[in-house]
Amino acid sequence: MMAIITYIKDAFAELKNHVSWTPQSELLRHTTVVVVFSIIFSLAIWGADSVLSRIVKFYFQLIS
Repeated sequence: MMAIITYIKDAFAELKNHVSWTPQSELLRHTTVVVVFSIIFSLAIWGADSVLSRIVKFYFQLIS
């Protein structure tokens, strides 16, 4: 049991002292970029899906 506690303490010490973390301002900027592009691409996919759906519906009405 003591080995597990020592392992966890060492893991936290490693994270605190030896890991290089991204500055918060840079992290916020990158997160904003990802969110904006995710919204743009989702709108583009929704638009393409809507257009293609109408084309397919029109095609099936023609052949019926």
